[in-house]
Amino acid sequence: MQQTQVPMNVPAEAAPEEATPAIDLTIVVPVKDEQKSVRILFDKLAEQIGQLGKSFEVIFIDDGSVDDTFEELKKLRLEHLGVVRIVQFRRNFSKTPALVAGFSRSRGQVIFTMDGDLQDDPEEIPRYLAKLDEGYDLVTGWKFPRLDPISKTFPSRIFNWMVSTMTGVHLHDINNGFKAYRRELVEDPHLKLYGEFHRFVPVMAHWRGFKVAEIKVRHHPRKFGASKYGFRRFARGLIDLLNVLFLTSFVRTPLRLFGPLGFFTLFLGLLIDIFVVIRKFTLNQPIHDQPLLFVGILLMIFGVQFILTGLQSEMIRYYAFRPDEEYSIKQELN
Repeated sequence: MQQTQVPMNVPAEAAPEEATPAIDLTIVVPVKDEQKSVRILFDKLAEQIGQLGKSFEVIFIDDGSVDDTFEELKKLRLEHLGVVRIVQFRRNFSKTPALVAGFSRSRGQVIFTMDGDLQDDPEEIPRYLAKLDEGYDLVTGWKFPRLDPISKTFPSRIFNWMVSTMTGVHLHDINNGFKAYRRELVEDPHLKLYGEFHRFVPVMAHWRGFKVAEIKVRHHPRKFGASKYGFRRFARGLIDLLNVLFLTSFVRTPLRLFGPLGFFTLFLGLLIDIFVVIRKFTLNQPIHDQPLLFVGILLMIFGVQFILTGLQSEMIRYYAFRPDEEYSIKQELN
């Protein structure tokens, strides 16, 4: 998995030539081995967006396909020049880098992301746009009812419950790739995507002060190919969840995490050793024969280390301080 940090925004030299958004909608579609699906998906998108009377582009990210997906995409592009755009990766880099590549090349005022397996329904696009018009910055879908096997839905429910409980962002389907973003959210320089962070964009957007909403969407069973979801992805998600929790809660005040943890551990170790000393005088038990003595000493050592880690993190935080990262401005009047 690509672990190099990839910011959601793109440097000026990597930006498309036409910097100012000139179209209404951009749809970013990461695909891997979806040769039978891409044409059907595009036709449905074109029909639905055509009914809305909006200009659009579809950016397909070929994330290391080993079938004829890229050949099918090239045919689509020749048939729809200026609408279909393709980015082909040299190998499979995973979904987050694919989305970053699509975001950096998008020109739409609203950017949609969706999977290329035909499980997301383009007919839901008007409902996403209507929700954005209510003042939200990000709208994510909730597949209801979800037509996936229990091997996929059960771990997903556990993961969604954990994210909701631990972050305070109450979504039923954090993993849903069908999302709509206002352009200003995608361009926020402090929303950085790397690892598997794409699924946590709603959490990070909420942390930055953007308004996040969820709507129920129709879900279709997979017609072609096989699901890429598995236990390995679930395990990675748990690790990334801990990372996001730290970044959104304690990265600016690390001592608030390590300080209480250190003092609690130190105090617990001290209590244990006091208990050992009391037993020595009341029950005449030699101190060196009591294993609890060493447990208490270890806890006190760990407590001091936690406190020192917190202080060291605060020093790093102090010297890395940047005022422009402390707030997010929606608009400014002069």
